[in-house]
Amino acid sequence: MARALVTGSTTGLGLEFAWQLAGTGHDLVLVARDENRLHTVAEQIRDVHPVQVEVLPADLSDRPRLDKVAIRLTDPVEPVDLLVNNAGYGLRGGFLEIPVEDHERQMDTLMRAVLVLSHAAAGSMVQRRKGAIINVSSLAGYTTAGPYAASKSWVTVFTESLAMELQGTGVTATALLPGFVQTEFHERASMRMDGLPRITWLKAPFVVEQALKDASKGAVLSIPSVKYRTAGEVSRIAPRSMVRALTSPNWYGRMQQKAVRKARRRASKRDLHAPWQRDDVP
Repeated sequence: MARALVTGSTTGLGLEFAWQLAGTGHDLVLVARDENRLHTVAEQIRDVHPVQVEVLPADLSDRPRLDKVAIRLTDPVEPVDLLVNNAGYGLRGGFLEIPVEDHERQMDTLMRAVLVLSHAAAGSMVQRRKGAIINVSSLAGYTTAGPYAASKSWVTVFTESLAMELQGTGVTATALLPGFVQTEFHERASMRMDGLPRITWLKAPFVVEQALKDASKGAVLSIPSVKYRTAGEVSRIAPRSMVRALTSPNWYGRMQQKAVRKARRRASKRDLHAPWQRDDVP
């Protein structure tokens, strides 16, 4: 039976990867910071699917704990056939508004962990001539929306380079570049996304299903949905001056302002109709 290791596996896309992989018969190694939540998720999966679920608590910004996960990826007795580098989080605020130590921890999780775990997994997989790596990146990597976007740009380019190096080894590398996905990501970063039209959002099950299909075919880039594939191509070929104007950190501030205006309009409409809806009005 195949085995998959998923980082950031208790929420969002990581949790969806865990469930879908268990549903296809994969044994799991679940990695996340919250040990209690890890055990809860593991028990829930075991109750539904006849698979083995191992938990490995680790804050991937902590190098000793990261190394423990890397060592698990090289285990020859219970090998990992699929690595999903999904762990990540956003920070609210401009570059200078956030302490540099917070930026460093975020970069350690978003980039260093991907580098270290990909190196460990690929080395072991190449020896067995079998395996796959999925690195969760983002279409934000084509924009200029701050350090997070820059880190995702690195993940995409790194994965493309790794995929080329692995050609002919039986091992593949795929970068998943979703757009906006309905998960806890933005809520955990205290980001208001009310200003975005509903059509821009993707559902996590769809994103993960497409990623697994693309990885099974050896695709280097997985961009779910036609609308986001089109947006990705436009972002890559558009003049950088235009990209900077449309996707700089100021864009998020404008979107936040739009969300606030939208919420105020809704509140005004409720206030307008409230007298006719209240039970205490005759």
